Amino acid sequence: MFRTTDILKTSLYLRPCIHPSSRSFVHSLPRNFPRIGRFASEKSFQSVLPTFRDQVARSIEVESFSSRFPRPTIRNQVLFFVGGSLLAYSIAASQTKIDTEYWSKQLVSVSHRWTLRPPTTEEMRKAQYLELGKYLQTQVNQLKDTLIEWPLALRNLILSVYVQAAQSYLDAPEGRRLCWLICGINTAIYLVWKIPRLAPFMTRSFTHHPLSGRSYTLLTSTFSHKSFIHLLANSMALASFGSAATHYFTLEQLKHGEHQQEATAKWHFLAFFISAGLFSGLVSHVAACKVLFPRLVNQYTASAVIKNSPAAAAISSTAVKTATAAPREILPSLGASGAIYAAVTVSALAFPDAQVSLIFPPFVSIPIQAGVGGLVVLDVIGIARGWRMFDHYAHFGGAAFGALYYMYGPQWWAFMRGEYQQLHSPTS
Repeated sequence: MFRTTDILKTSLYLRPCIHPSSRSFVHSLPRNFPRIGRFASEKSFQSVLPTFRDQVARSIEVESFSSRFPRPTIRNQVLFFVGGSLLAYSIAASQTKIDTEYWSKQLVSVSHRWTLRPPTTEEMRKAQYLELGKYLQTQVNQLKDTLIEWPLALRNLILSVYVQAAQSYLDAPEGRRLCWLICGINTAIYLVWKIPRLAPFMTRSFTHHPLSGRSYTLLTSTFSHKSFIHLLANSMALASFGSAATHYFTLEQLKHGEHQQEATAKWHFLAFFISAGLFSGLVSHVAACKVLFPRLVNQYTASAVIKNSPAAAAISSTAVKTATAAPREILPSLGASGAIYAAVTVSALAFPDAQVSLIFPPFVSIPIQAGVGGLVVLDVIGIARGWRMFDHYAHFGGAAFGALYYMYGPQWWAFMRGEYQQLHSPTS
């Protein structure tokens, strides 16, 4: 995931901004960024509040620093993840049932052969493919009529481009078409980031900062990208591995035979993507609140003790500077990388013989499980060494979600489908 900020100047004040990199950290933020809970300018805060370091130094002799600045909580974020995931899967089960019933009725109206038995999943999906092909052909005919008075060369060029695009869209798997839609949403949010006047709003509402107390940003930050390279890389990965994960969900559903026919797997993948994004953000949030924040407090406290100690004069200046150096701040984050990691992990476990190609030299193909294993090891090293370019906690959380979903996800989806059908089936 891609997350970024400047510096934690006080315990209540942040200056956010974004660094081009993945889910990733945010580094340069607008000058008039809200303190946690309210809005205020940097100048007014500095005139009223002492710096975070000064507060630490003053509190050492007066009272416990940790009692004045308690650890941020994780309860609301955990509840948001649980509630948001349940809601996403409930809606997905509902929409899947609606689509399945619609296409089942459509096929029955076409031929009486389906009055003897319900249409299968594959038959309903073939019907959707044919229907989409008819719709795209209608669009081509309408475009021809619209361009009838245009110059012949230009008309043929536009029609040729449109036909090729329409054919590619028609031939693309259902999961890939859904991933293209998600990429379109991500691109729209990326373009909003480019409006300078909206930068404070975007920073507040589309990045997740563990110290802000907000929960809804676990969701909004999943669709948010500020760097074009970050957006492009995530879009390419999502289109490939999101499609593979959706295909795996389809194959798993086919094992249920006639018990749970599905006209589409797109709602299942969408619920999976949202839940994976929430979970990976939650892992990053818990790590920041329970690991990084206490470490930050201890570093500031130790730094202030050494700096204000009478013995500091007897210590070498280099040692004092090293001991009193500003600790690394807790940064907000954004990006779909955590959710994509979940899709990548599911794909690697479901199709272990698949090969993936590196997007950088030497551009060789490697087994997908070796590639995913290498990424996980890289994130573990990043967590251990405190690397800051990427949100390694979120990446690791996404990979863990994908592994768990591979083991238990199909059963969970079957349970949600069955529960929804029982709740909405007519009573005798």
